[in-house]
Amino acid sequence: MSNRNSDRQRLLRLALTCNALFSLSSGLVIAFADRQIVRVLGLPSGNSLLSLGIGLIVFAIFLFLSARRQLLNIPQTRIIVLLDIVWVVGSYALLFVVRFSSTGKWLVGIVAESVLAFAIVRWLGLRHYPEAIRKGQHYA
Repeated sequence: MSNRNSDRQRLLRLALTCNALFSLSSGLVIAFADRQIVRVLGLPSGNSLLSLGIGLIVFAIFLFLSARRQLLNIPQTRIIVLLDIVWVVGSYALLFVVRFSSTGKWLVGIVAESVLAFAIVRWLGLRHYPEAIRKGQHYA
């Protein structure tokens, strides 16, 4: 791999890795402190976020594997950006539909903004490869 391509990939790999760490830590907290998180969010006590926590852990593993590939998969990275945008839009939609506590609203908003930041950084990293993005190529 040339130094030029390596430098271009650094931003994408860093964003994927940081997002993986964030998703993994969020998933573990949700999985192991499900009852407490439900309480902090102000949700009824019968609710469980365990499946969300497990989903975030699986997503984190996927992100780690994507970041560690020798060849970055540009179309896959675009899908990850899209998934992050869906998360952000869904989070803000939930703020209007679900009766969260005040702390819960702040928590959902802060997480959504963090996910948006990861999406923006990855999108900026993808901008280094405009021709390849159109062709759906991988990069070494």
